[in-house]
Amino acid sequence: MPQPTRGRPRAFDRDRAILDAARLFWRRGYSGTSTRDLTAALGLSTSSLYAAFGSKAGLFEEAVRTYAERYREIYRQAVTEKDLRTVIDRILTDSVHEFTRPSDAHPGCLLSSAAMTDSTSTLDTSAHYAELHGWNERALHARIERAAQDGELVAGTDATALTGVVQSIVHGLSVRANLGTPHEDLLATARLAHELICRHLTSPTP
Repeated sequence: MPQPTRGRPRAFDRDRAILDAARLFWRRGYSGTSTRDLTAALGLSTSSLYAAFGSKAGLFEEAVRTYAERYREIYRQAVTEKDLRTVIDRILTDSVHEFTRPSDAHPGCLLSSAAMTDSTSTLDTSAHYAELHGWNERALHARIERAAQDGELVAGTDATALTGVVQSIVHGLSVRANLGTPHEDLLATARLAHELICRHLTSPTP
């Protein structure tokens, strides 16, 4: 009598596993997320989880780095634009798009998550995010200084203060996104902020 055949096991999807783990970490923090929680959410055995990521801490670190780097990429691309008006527009609108990506492709906003107040023995989340934030801020500040040299800004504009304004708006958008503010409302806020910044800081056309 022929023996029944077993179905093939579900293929391991590393990107999906990191996304599902990030959702838990973002919501509960590192300490509040148990290995049992992770294996249940990822559909993995404890041994398989350790084989793939080394440890719970290793999985947490990979999740943080994977999603935090998306924010760096927004700035990396924006500062290459030819004029400051477009740079600021891209930072604000692309941030809104990132903060409100569909839940099947994004775990939520790291900045406003429980993970920001937690850490592991291998990764200090707050320190890592501070490094990322510092990189973004330096990149934007350097681009604003270049715009000032090119005559795009009203004479005497404080590049540091302008950088702070943009960063504060981005952080505010992040918090509101985490509270469930709809995408279109956040986008309207970003567009108005962009309009106000450009109105007061762009040099008038001769």
